[in-house]
Amino acid sequence: MPETEQGVNERRGRDETQEERADRMWTELIQEVRVAQMGVQILFGFLLTVVFTPTYARLSDTDQTIYLITVVLGACATGALIGPVSLHRLVSGRRIKAQAVRWASRLTVLGLMLLLATTSCSLLLILRVATHDGFVPYLVAGVVGWYLLCWFALPMWARYRHTAR
Repeated sequence: MPETEQGVNERRGRDETQEERADRMWTELIQEVRVAQMGVQILFGFLLTVVFTPTYARLSDTDQTIYLITVVLGACATGALIGPVSLHRLVSGRRIKAQAVRWASRLTVLGLMLLLATTSCSLLLILRVATHDGFVPYLVAGVVGWYLLCWFALPMWARYRHTAR
């Protein structure tokens, strides 16, 4: 075992096989995906109902375009975040869990990026309809910055800062 500067033995990492690690990582990934799936499915479900309201017909062409883009982004985010479940089901028992975890992780990150875009477009549309003020793009940009900080910058900083080189 590696020795620290104080001369005390310190254990690093986990004592697990490749298969055990893949199982653990899969379980952790699926728990994370469940949270994101719930959010995107609720948002997407809400978005699907908007077109059937009387207010939709009164939206400007620009707002209707924002709405259509938002719905497509929501559909894509839903697909990417449900993808890991389908991937697991179709490759289960094929002894490729480590590869499946990598692909599912990529789908999850893609789904999070699409969820960020969907949420941002939804916020833009709602604030444009609710306020008609010129500050809306700046407010949305601030929220996007907040999402980027919470969802990507902070995790990447922690990864860089606390990962052994």
